[in-house]
Amino acid sequence: MSWYGFRPYVPVHQKRANAAKQLPRKLGKGKTPQPIEIQGRKIATTFWGSSWCEHLEQFSDYENRLPRGRTYVRNGSVVHLEIKEGEIFACVAGSSLYTTKIAIKTLPAAKWEQLKRQCTGRIASLLELVQGRLSKEVMTVVTHPENGLFPLPGEISFRCSCPDWARMCKHVAAVLYGIGARLDTQPELLFRLRGVEHTELISETSAGEVVGRAAGSTERLDDESLADVFGIELDTDQSSETPATEPQTDTAKKAKKTATRSRKNAAKSEPKAAAPARSRSTKTTKKQTSKTGKTGIGKTAGAKTAAKAAGAKTARKATKKAAKKKTAKKNTSKSNYD
Repeated sequence: MSWYGFRPYVPVHQKRANAAKQLPRKLGKGKTPQPIEIQGRKIATTFWGSSWCEHLEQFSDYENRLPRGRTYVRNGSVVHLEIKEGEIFACVAGSSLYTTKIAIKTLPAAKWEQLKRQCTGRIASLLELVQGRLSKEVMTVVTHPENGLFPLPGEISFRCSCPDWARMCKHVAAVLYGIGARLDTQPELLFRLRGVEHTELISETSAGEVVGRAAGSTERLDDESLADVFGIELDTDQSSETPATEPQTDTAKKAKKTATRSRKNAAKSEPKAAAPARSRSTKTTKKQTSKTGKTGIGKTAGAKTAAKAAGAKTARKATKKAAKKKTAKKNTSKSNYD
C-alpha cells in the first residue's frame, strides 16, 4: 500500500510504548531512564529553567524549529535526558526511537573569573543560588546573552539519528527544552554542563568580604567595630573597671590561699588527736568482751562439773542401798533356814 510519501500516523502513547521497549537496548546495562515529565502547560517554572528557555528563544537561528520541539517535550516524547560536562545525551520517541547528542563548549576561564568578581558579596548562601533567589544585579550578570552562564549558538553543536535533513530537527529542539525542564529540579546541572563549580560563587562571596576588610586596615578595632562585624554586644563598663580592681584581686587571692592552708592544717591535726582515743577505747572494749567471754565460759564449765559430781554421789548412794538390801535378804534367808 502506498503512503504517498508519508508514513502512517502513530498515536503518541503508541510511540512512547514502542520507545519503552527499545530504550534498555539503547542505554545498555546498568543505566536507568531519566525521562522529562512536564506538569501543566509551562515547560519550566523556576528562575534557572525559565532563563534557559528564554535564552534559546531570543536567537533567530532557532526560532523556526523550536515550536515543534515544545510539542514533543510536552507530550513526554523525551524518554531519556542525561547531562554531563559539555555534553547532553537524549532519546526521543518518534516514528522510531532516535538518539540525540548535543555538545556545548565549557565556559572559558576568563569569563568565569569575571562572573565570580561581579557576583562577589551579592549571593548570601548556596540555597539562594540554587533556588534562584537572587538580586536583580546578579540575575543580569548570570543571564547576560554574551557574558553570562548560558551558551551562545556558536558554542552549541548537535546530531540526531532521525532522517530529518534540517539543521535542527524537532527532536533536538525537544531536548533543548527538556534541559530547561530538568534545570527546574536540578539547577546545579547548568554549572556541570559549563564545566564550572557553582560553590565557587559562594566561597568567593564569603572570602571576598573578609579579606577586603582585613586588607583595608591594620589598626586595632574598637569595641563598637567588633560588635558590628560579629553581631555581638560587648560590655564596655566591665572592661574599663578591670585595671582598678587588679591589686584587690591579688590580695584576695593571697587571703584565700592562707585560709585554705589553715583549714587544711586544722583538718590534718584533728584526726591525729582523735585517732589514739578511738584506738584505746576499742582496745578496752575488746578486753572487756574477751574477759566476759572467758568468765562466761568458766561459769558454764563449773556448772557442768558440779552437776556431774552430784550425779556421781546419787549413784553411789543408790548402789550402797541396793547392796544393803541384798545383804539383808541373805541374812533373812539364812535365819529362816536355820
